[in-house]
Amino acid sequence: MPPLERVRSEPRIGAFFDMDKTLISENSGTLYMKYRYRRGEVDTWDLVKGLGAYLRYKLGVLDIEAWTKNMMLQFKGQSERALAREANIWFREMVEETIYPEGEKLLHEHRERGHVVSIVSGATRFVVKPLAQRLGVKHFLYTRLEVEDGRFTGRVVEPICFEEGKIYWLQQFIEEQGIDLAKSWFYTDSITDMPLLELCGHPVAVNPDPLLYRTAVRRRWPVRFFEPPKTAGS
Repeated sequence: MPPLERVRSEPRIGAFFDMDKTLISENSGTLYMKYRYRRGEVDTWDLVKGLGAYLRYKLGVLDIEAWTKNMMLQFKGQSERALAREANIWFREMVEETIYPEGEKLLHEHRERGHVVSIVSGATRFVVKPLAQRLGVKHFLYTRLEVEDGRFTGRVVEPICFEEGKIYWLQQFIEEQGIDLAKSWFYTDSITDMPLLELCGHPVAVNPDPLLYRTAVRRRWPVRFFEPPKTAGS
């Protein structure tokens, strides 16, 4: 008697969340620069350059791939374990208070519905992981840094998790998890996430930048504005 054919399970539904200005009210890169400035690890000019890069990013004129590769060179030779410890301290001191209560509530609602919840961010694991742990999120996708013998080489594992790169890493994840993007949600604030917004069946603009807001209104996508956390910046 031939073996019984294995019954294929139903596709799962995903709920994907961008991080900056979607789950947290600030830009994580800017917060990290301010943290290092307070500790005397960067000077005023470094801080100004970091803020300038963020403004160019918001205006859509920053070569994010080149910028990321250049920024990661500063970690060459540093201990991966030491940076992870420092990132946890930074998160508790400067990031945790910026979590949007509405974003956290929405995330938990998806989890209660049995959806596969994941954070999808262009930041590195050392930025995304503390937030994921705080929110109880098991899955997160991020820009990966090359490590050899426990120390950073200064190189980035390509592609970075940005624009089409997010789709590259997400495609592997949804295949592993058996997720149907056509039935899944994606929440983001940025027009740079259009490639992924167009792939998901339920795109949602959260605290959108002007370009994404206009696009969302034109396409009749849901738009949500979260109230700022009461303790952020206090």
